[in-house]
Amino acid sequence: MVPQIRTAYNASFTQEKYQDYLNELNKAHPGALEFRVAETPVFCDKAFTQKMIDACESIVDVIVAPSFKEESARAIPEGLNVPGENDYSHFIAFDFGICENAEGELEPQLIEMQGFPTIFAYQILQDEAMRKHFFIPDNFDSYLNGFTRQTHLQLLKEIILGRHQPENVVLLEIFPEKQKTRIDFFCTKDYIGISPVCITSLIKRGRNLYYAKDGIETEIKRIYNRVIFDDLQQQTPEVQKKGKILFEDLNVEWVPHPNWFFRISKYTLPFIQHSFVPETRFLSDLAEIPVDLENYVLKPLFSFAGQGVIIDVTKKDIEKVKDPQNWILQQKVKYAEIIQTPEGPAKAEIRIFYYWKDGEARPVATHNLARLSKGKMIGVRYNKDKTWVGGTIAYCEK
Repeated sequence: MVPQIRTAYNASFTQEKYQDYLNELNKAHPGALEFRVAETPVFCDKAFTQKMIDACESIVDVIVAPSFKEESARAIPEGLNVPGENDYSHFIAFDFGICENAEGELEPQLIEMQGFPTIFAYQILQDEAMRKHFFIPDNFDSYLNGFTRQTHLQLLKEIILGRHQPENVVLLEIFPEKQKTRIDFFCTKDYIGISPVCITSLIKRGRNLYYAKDGIETEIKRIYNRVIFDDLQQQTPEVQKKGKILFEDLNVEWVPHPNWFFRISKYTLPFIQHSFVPETRFLSDLAEIPVDLENYVLKPLFSFAGQGVIIDVTKKDIEKVKDPQNWILQQKVKYAEIIQTPEGPAKAEIRIFYYWKDGEARPVATHNLARLSKGKMIGVRYNKDKTWVGGTIAYCEK
């Protein structure tokens, strides 16, 4: 995206450097890095970076509006409303595709957003490893809004821990040691001091929760929530039964509260009007099916990681939907094959991290991740046996 930097990066790239980079990422927790790491970062100039931030801030305006909680109430599926919800999501992730508009200009287009954490801690490690093994210009940074590694980590720590000691805060997941993103859980423990805990290991006494830490039953006062309910509903009856603890009135704080996973999600897209947000409508609001369906994507509201998305949607696909209120029809965007690689161009998405500290009026942009693809969509299943694809990071011009 910055031609001179891209040319210089590609010219200096060697397979040996890439392997050293991978070794660096794997060194702290051997075997934990299960997803593919791309051979290159994404370089964004000031103008493109500002376009992403402007779009994020416009969406934040919608989220902080007094009417938002009422408007998003239906976003929470029946039976999945967790007690003890607070007034905002501590974390928000905005996914932008790098796209081409009708005039052939590059612009970000919002693909998805989520009131939920992502691999915040791992991205700290990735930036360090990338800078150690590849040349990144001094006037480019992965941190946003003037944040540095130190100030970003300090804010992340303050939000996750709140008023509590690390031993009383846990990262809650379903079998965390088996998750593809487990390296982030281990990095979170390294940087912040909290342990990843499986939902099946929770101990409940009255309204209080406990877990075994070094063989000692320890009270949980705050939960850094990484449980995705769609994943929970795919588990065995025994695991699902254990998960019902989360729907009880518990004496714990959530960061973020599970309800925000639904409130800030695909459900929110139809409420946003912005040139960098594709036109999106609830399927139930369609007066008639568009004749140009080749220009739309059909998405279920309540799914994760691209599951259930129909790219080449047909009239028959729409007619088969039995719960149209739980689906959206989103205008297709044209990803730009903008990342020049030695083995053909790649498409890219950039995820902007927003953190919302207790007591602040708005969240703030802090850091990012990026993903490269040469397939129809971003994701492992669309990029098998390809190179210069996978997870990476964006460096933005300061």
